[in-house]
Order: sequence, then structure tokens, then C-alpha cells
Amino acid sequence: MHSILLIALLAACPQDGESEAAPAPRFVSKPLTIASAEGARTIGTTSGAVEKNYILEVNGGGLVLGDFDADGRHDLVVVDGSTIERAKKGEPGLPPRLFLGDGAGGFSEPGGDWAMAGAIWGMGGAAGDVDGDGDLDLMITEWGPDRLFLNDGGAGFTETTEKSGLRGRAWGTSAAFTDVDRDGALDLVVINYLRSTLDDITSGEIASRESGACRWKGYPVMCGPEGLNPMHDKLYRGAGDGTFADVSVASGFRPLNAGFGLGVTTLDYDADGDTDLYVTNDSTPNHLWENAGDGTFSEVGARRQVAFDSGGKEQAGMGIAVGDVNADGFADLFVTNFSGESNSLYLSSPSKRAGGQLRYVERSAPMKLGGPSRRWLGWGTAFFDADNDADLDLFVLNGHVYPQADQAGTDSAYAQEDHLYVNEGGDSFSLEVLHDGGPTVMRSGAAADFDGDGDLDIVGIEMDGPVRLFENRGAAGHWLRVQLRGQGGNTQALGATVEATAGETKQRAEIRTAGGFQAAVPAEAHFGFGATEVCGELRVTWPSGEVTVLEDVALDRVLVIEEPAEEAEAEGSR
Repeated sequence: MHSILLIALLAACPQDGESEAAPAPRFVSKPLTIASAEGARTIGTTSGAVEKNYILEVNGGGLVLGDFDADGRHDLVVVDGSTIERAKKGEPGLPPRLFLGDGAGGFSEPGGDWAMAGAIWGMGGAAGDVDGDGDLDLMITEWGPDRLFLNDGGAGFTETTEKSGLRGRAWGTSAAFTDVDRDGALDLVVINYLRSTLDDITSGEIASRESGACRWKGYPVMCGPEGLNPMHDKLYRGAGDGTFADVSVASGFRPLNAGFGLGVTTLDYDADGDTDLYVTNDSTPNHLWENAGDGTFSEVGARRQVAFDSGGKEQAGMGIAVGDVNADGFADLFVTNFSGESNSLYLSSPSKRAGGQLRYVERSAPMKLGGPSRRWLGWGTAFFDADNDADLDLFVLNGHVYPQADQAGTDSAYAQEDHLYVNEGGDSFSLEVLHDGGPTVMRSGAAADFDGDGDLDIVGIEMDGPVRLFENRGAAGHWLRVQLRGQGGNTQALGATVEATAGETKQRAEIRTAGGFQAAVPAEAHFGFGATEVCGELRVTWPSGEVTVLEDVALDRVLVIEEPAEEAEAEGSR
């Protein structure tokens, strides 16, 4: 009897090398569906052939979040792609589509004046008020000419690409609006991948999987990016009226060697009051662009130790997350990489700030973000407070580029589980499966509170599948969402910082829209507070350098703060 009981107890307990049962996923997966005359319609995207014969087919579409109709709810633009066959026939690509949020987790497709035509092959995009009229305009990156759509007062889009001054003809991936020279007009950064034209494909200059020219673990796969030609990124200075001028060379935004650009974010990495840029490059060093304060740049990625992995090797940089993980007042960086590589976490280090020059230390291994990621191929990502407990967690959407990863002997898989890394008090992260939807082939992703319940949900692009919504059902803490209304042309106050203090806990967020992979997020700061019921102090540092301070701020609401012309004023929640 005692022996039987002992055996039963041993069987019930984790043994060496085993772990306790995994917690139930905190997010519930469902496809994005909208009502139509024929019933519910699932929204998906197209990115070439399912076999992925060419590198053009593997990045997938993009996501642009924002409040386009100015009703206080998060809307969603899904950037769609095309196929090689359509391009060969001269047919347009599939159009980007706007879906208006109802604030309760549902979406509708407005059509009419909001409808956009297809061009060649959409990738990603950005949203910002480029003409300073108070509504949100839209930029789309393409395999081919990039595009600009002006918002007609919340009633529709008008394409103004031809007169906008945008001259992008390369393969654009991610993009960002920001004000690099602090003149009040939004500027635009466009990240480019590699030289790829239809002639390159039809002539065999870019080899296909079927050619057998490239192999991975013994299997024929599509070729690239190694052996192909990277393209320089673009920086456009905005005039404040919806037009732009290419200042890439004049501003110093042109490295000696171009990278295979995939991701971009804006940040004030050295906390000197201007906007710097960080770009992830595939199989080439990542770039950190330091702003001199006037919109001219120096590339300092290697010097600041964010260009390579901990061993000094370039990786397949894809998505970017940025946030103050260690709560030291400086932005930290996270980069998703290829399978067989670990994702990278670059923490700002006080001991490395000798002479006022901030450097980073790669800390993915001790923070338990490195080893667990080596099996997976990461794309969309973001730091966010998943459980509203006042620290930053992290999501990573995964999926291989090679369908051949499902073949024997690869030690990998095409469809992969997505991950939530839960912050364990700032010392390390613990890994959980993100959602209950099982393995998928994901690409772009972004976080926002789509259903208005105070916690952050996630939307993601599934390759050759539906757009997926991951509803957060695991957050119980108090929260505050802060939106800013700037004076002048920078109406969203991009580049501002918001600091929330409650007791001994201080949180810091920059107002930005760029991050992840081929994604744009709402221009707002979301803070979790756990059991704390009041934010003792909320401090806003505007792009102008002026400061607004609010005390004893009530929580569990959206707070809109107007930049004062002379005296601090604040508008309450909607």
C-alpha cells in the first residue's frame, strides 16, 4: 500500500528535466471576420504561391493600426500582397483594406470613399497626420512604388502619391512617421529590402526554388537574401502639407554598405530630446541612427553594440520591440531572428555610459529570452504589459520561411507556436504559449485594446491564412491609456515621452507608431498598475521640451492630454 502510494506521488510530481504543466494560454485566437450580405466573411491575405518559390513570397502582408475615422476606436488597415502570376500578366496587386473597429472587438469594412485600389504588391505601412489637419493619413510600402493616401476629414482616403514627392521604387518593407528635425512637420522613413524586379525574376537573376540553385538542410528552397543586392533605405523630410523631399544623402542617412532592411522603430535612445532610428537588417548588421539634433544622422550600431549578436555576428534581424525593460529611463531593444539563432535583447547599461556615451549589452541568455527562441523563426513582436502588472512582457509571432521545414531531418516546422514571455519582476522572463490557436505561420503583428476592456489584445497576419485576433483574457490589473494632442503639425505628439509614477514604481513610454515587422501601432501609451488604484504623477515631456504634470490621476480610462499653448491643461477621458 505504501509502495503504491509512493509510486503514485512520484508519478504526480515533476522529475528532473521535466517541467510543471504549462499554464493555459492567456489569449484566445479567432480569425478576423466581418459581416456581409452572404454572412460572416473571414479576412485573409495573399503572398504568392503556397510553395514559396521566390523570396518575394515569404514576408507576407502588413498591419497599420490607428483611429482613421476619429471615433475614438482602434481601426485596422490590412496590407495585402499579390502573386507572381498576377505580376507577369500586368494585373494589379490586391488592395489594402480598412476595417473600422466598433470598440468591442468587432470590425466592419466601410468601402465607398475608404476603398483603395491595388498597385503591385503591398508589404507594410505607416500612419500619421502628414498635413497637420487633425486626421490620420496612410502610407503603404510596396514591391514597387510606395504610396500615400490623405484622409479626407475622417470620411475617406484620396491617393496623392504622384504629387507627394515620394520616389520609392524599391522593395519597401517597414516605414515610420516621426519628426526628426523637430520642426512640427512629420518626416518619413522607408526601409527597403533588396533589389527585386519582375525582370530579375523572369530572367532567373533571382533564382526560384524550382531551379535547385539554393538548398537548406538538403532541400531545394527559394534563394536569398544572401547573394542578392541590398537596397538603401530612404528618409523623406516633410513640408507639413502632405509633400516630402528625399533627404537621405543630405541628412547622412546612407551607410557605406546597405542592409537587407526589414524593421524600423523610432526612439530617443540616448535621452537627449531628439528622435533616433533603429533598423533591423536580414543577414547584415543592424543600424542605429543617432540624431545630431537637427535631423542629420550618424550610424552608431556597432559602436553602441546593437548591430550584432553577443558573439559579434550579424543575424537575420526581422522584428523590433522597444521599451524600458529594466526601468532605468533608457529604451531597450529586442530583435527577432532566424531559427537556429537566438533572439536578441539589448539592455541599456549604466556602467557603459562612460563619457556620456550610452552603450548596450546583449542579455538575451540571462534574461531567458535567448535559448528558448533558437527553435523558432520570429517576426512580429512588441513589449507590452500583457497582465497590467506594471512591467513589460513580450510577444513573438513565429513561422518559418521554408515550407520544406516540415520535411524529415530539418528539426524544425513551417507552422510554429507563438510565444508570450512574461516579465518576472525585471530579472528574467518565463515562456508561455501565447494563444490557444495552435501552430501557425505568422508574420506581422501589433498590440492594441480592440475590445475596450483595458487590456492589450494582438492582431497578426497568418501566411496563406486569415488575419488573426488574439483576445487577452488574462489581465486583471488597473490600467491607463494616454493619448496626446500636440500643437502645430505634429498633432499626435510623436516623439513625446510619458512617465507614470505610482509609489516606488515608475514606468516610461515614448509616443511612437513604428515597431514590430511591417506594422504600425496606435500613437498612445498603455500602462498597467496592478492593484494600485491611482497614478500619483503623470509627466509628459512634449517634443518641444515643455513639460505637463498631472497628479493623482484616476485609472481604468482613456486620458487625452492637450499640449498647452502656455499653461498646462488636460482633457479627461472620453
